[in-house]
Amino acid sequence: MANYTSGPSMEYYSQDVTFGYPAGVTIVDFVPEHIKHMVHQHWYSFPPVNPMWHYLLGVVYIFLGFFSIVGNGLVIYLYMKSKELKTPANLLIVNLSLSDLIMLTTNFPAFAYNCFSGGKWMFSPFFCELYACLGAVTGVCSIWSLVMISYDRYNIICNSFNGPKLTQGKAIGLCLFCWAMAIGWAIPPFFGWGKYIPEGILDSCSYDYLSQDFNTKSYNMCITFFDFVFPALIIVFSYVFIVKAIFAHEKAMREQAKKMNVSNLRSNEAEAQSAEVRIAKTAICNVCLWLICWTPYAVITIQGVSGNYENITPLVTMLPALLAKSASCYNPFVYAISHPKYRLAITKHMPWFCVHETERKGDAGDSQSNNTVANEKA
Repeated sequence: MANYTSGPSMEYYSQDVTFGYPAGVTIVDFVPEHIKHMVHQHWYSFPPVNPMWHYLLGVVYIFLGFFSIVGNGLVIYLYMKSKELKTPANLLIVNLSLSDLIMLTTNFPAFAYNCFSGGKWMFSPFFCELYACLGAVTGVCSIWSLVMISYDRYNIICNSFNGPKLTQGKAIGLCLFCWAMAIGWAIPPFFGWGKYIPEGILDSCSYDYLSQDFNTKSYNMCITFFDFVFPALIIVFSYVFIVKAIFAHEKAMREQAKKMNVSNLRSNEAEAQSAEVRIAKTAICNVCLWLICWTPYAVITIQGVSGNYENITPLVTMLPALLAKSASCYNPFVYAISHPKYRLAITKHMPWFCVHETERKGDAGDSQSNNTVANEKA
């Protein structure tokens, strides 16, 4: 029987080996030569990851792509098919679905292909920049679409009929603003302000948040503020004021009911939860999901810009990207398909979907933004 406790065999097995790779091999060694000049020096200090991660992420992205295409495609189809859904408020939701649909449709095929092709970028340097640019455009457009949806709900619920009415023309203008912001922030890296480079396990591309030159740092600081911090403040404060307004309204109704010596002023109170509880849950859910999906990427960016690379490892950087992409899967269900009017449209136009929603009293003929939002929140 061979003795493995000494000699050349023991010397080999005592080496620092990571997942079968010899010592000294880095993750960059697997990058094709034509793309290697785009890889940041930071990634040269990491050994290759377990090949299992490439396959696992490839499978995850295929599932994300499937659910995003089905969910967002369904929202867009129902909007085009159902006359009752063609309201200004729903146009904002369709704009969100469109950007989410484009995000996964343009990103997941290339990423999955790279994952199942050895875990390396298989395309040209320009396609790396284009891949990152498309992710940037759709991501920023989705963020600002959520801002517009949040503001519209704030305006209707907090200002009621006293606030400016959202018309079809204004909704179209807000959608165009979202795309203008997205494209406007995605183009500068092609002209020297910021960069698009391979990131993480180097089978995808994104912003360069590692370089310390002024152009790259200033670009990342600006895009972090204008496309994360500022939108986050608007979204959070919108839902905070929505919840406060609902609580104040419910309190006033209870006081009025007390004066009238009745238990409540709602005919269907026994059939549903208190409105304030339902809306508080919805608001908290929306805000938390948004923050969970986008905060990690912002944190990685801020950490990179600050020059602190301590926790920026190949696998750690893939989690924020995965969470950001997952937003395109839950958005259509949180903002559209879960609401009565969309379920009613599914029942009418897609009966084979096994959704059985009955039309509520007062829903027919409702085409105003405020009624749409009220129905969504009720």
